[in-house]
Amino acid sequence: MSATGIRLHAPAPGWSLEADVVVVGSGVAGLTTALRCSAAGLKTVVVTKARLDDGSTRWAQGGIAAALGEGDTPEQHLDDTLVAGAGLCDEEAVRTLVTEGPDAVRRLIETGAHFDTGPEGAIELTREGGHHRRRIAHAGGDATGAEISRALVDAVRSRSIPTVENALVLDLLTDADGITAGVSLHVMGEGQHDGVGAVHAPAVVLATGGMGQVFSATTNPSVSTGDGVALALRAGAEVSDLEFVQFHPTVLFLGADAEGQQPLVSEAVRGEGAHLVDADGVRFMVGQHELAELAPRDIVAKGITRRMQELGTEHMYLDARHFGAEMWENRFPTILAACRAHGIDPVTEPVPVAPAAHYASGGVRTDPRGRTTVPGLYACGEVACTGVHGANRLASNSLLEGLVYAERIAADIAAGHAQKALPPLYAAVPVPVPAPAPVPHPEVPAHPLLPPEARFAIQRVMTEGAGVLRSADSLSEAAARLARIHAEAAGALAEDGKTAEPGVDTWETTNLLCVARVLVAAAQRREETRGCHWREDRPDRDDAAWRRHIVVRLNADRTLAAHTTETADFPPTAPGARPAPGTSAGPRPSHRTSPSPQEK
Repeated sequence: MSATGIRLHAPAPGWSLEADVVVVGSGVAGLTTALRCSAAGLKTVVVTKARLDDGSTRWAQGGIAAALGEGDTPEQHLDDTLVAGAGLCDEEAVRTLVTEGPDAVRRLIETGAHFDTGPEGAIELTREGGHHRRRIAHAGGDATGAEISRALVDAVRSRSIPTVENALVLDLLTDADGITAGVSLHVMGEGQHDGVGAVHAPAVVLATGGMGQVFSATTNPSVSTGDGVALALRAGAEVSDLEFVQFHPTVLFLGADAEGQQPLVSEAVRGEGAHLVDADGVRFMVGQHELAELAPRDIVAKGITRRMQELGTEHMYLDARHFGAEMWENRFPTILAACRAHGIDPVTEPVPVAPAAHYASGGVRTDPRGRTTVPGLYACGEVACTGVHGANRLASNSLLEGLVYAERIAADIAAGHAQKALPPLYAAVPVPVPAPAPVPHPEVPAHPLLPPEARFAIQRVMTEGAGVLRSADSLSEAAARLARIHAEAAGALAEDGKTAEPGVDTWETTNLLCVARVLVAAAQRREETRGCHWREDRPDRDDAAWRRHIVVRLNADRTLAAHTTETADFPPTAPGARPAPGTSAGPRPSHRTSPSPQEK
């Protein structure tokens, strides 16, 4: 049973594995953590919802940002990140990212990743929104994520790290003191295991990716249903900044009724010189920001949406006809193929684009070592809130965050394991570290499951009320509609003990409702416009009142408890914990917190 006493309704585990650490997720964050933990001698098990090579990382097009180019420095990368984060980045977390990032990328290359290089062998670098320098390394033109995923998957397989594929993680297992003891999971009919089981381990790393499927249209794959955030909430962990959902400005527009995963048109296309235009060919971003089409993503998404409202249209256009066929075929082959598959030829015509849900800047709150507020539970990548992204992620910082903080997590787990395994005086060999004994699986379900069709209702509610444009009225309506969905399921459980049949569809839908409720609650609470949180009724940024974080946790009665931090700094994840080396316990001086003219 978790710290809240809440779990998903599921059969008791029928099989189990033992490990030192279980990593949930097979993107850049999860596989890097697993490789580093395995290299440290820890028995590591990777659990992934689909196939090992089917995580969100492989969908990344643009690249990975790091100060690798001549004349570029971590300090310049830090400046661009802080500006994009709109006053809510943790400056020390960003400093960690940009200073440790270049070497982390080099280690990724040593692992086997191949980036595009120029005639003299140097890594080719491009530019994306919010960056003042060319610092985006890419692979296969616009297939960076696929190459990184390939290299990491090959490395994991070559080390024979145990993996459990096609497995949806259900809940965190804890001992009687609330200490992490592993996870329960359901394997979807393939491999050595089937049905509900458990992996017992004293350390669990959530690297489950995002929650884009909470909206009707998203760039995220179908597996991105917020499972990690929902699991962490049920386990008693705190989440933060969930209101900051980044809507990618340029997603291929497939029609107003299009749902599910939509093709992304990478920011790198604009970085190479493509222009955003309306139907008359007017470059509407010129004059709105010094970087025009390469402004931070929140500003570009707002610019597109405003122009759509002004003209009463459903999309704008990305014009890169001047690239010519050769550049499209060599630099952006993936995007070119996706466009042509939908009857659009970027070589001869502008590409219709509109914003769609893309990335969660918030998530499970962690400290500089990836530790959450639940002992033994770590989070890394998009599921985590490290403080790096603030109110709006800088383009291509996500893959870098996965690398850097995965290495930090692995180092912390290895150090903790070594400390626990110190032998008694005069012992010849270290004593193995057993996983804490999980408390018995409860017989009575503590959380009602939603029917699969509720998924589409949740997505419509979120798109209409908590999408790119938000207001007090739209958020209030969204909250009320989500509450009704929640109440109907809870009422059925209370009246006759019935709940939807346990299964992947019902578990995912229940997780989506959980994260949707938290997102809306945080968005209602933040009465300002900041970064990718755009309140039409509160159009100004208010540093005096809102340069701080909204932290939410789940109560035992399934209500939400939200509070606002006193400053822009996060409190420690453990009560009374000292700050990690290189961090500060008190408020830090503000860095570039003044709103830009476009945000005033």
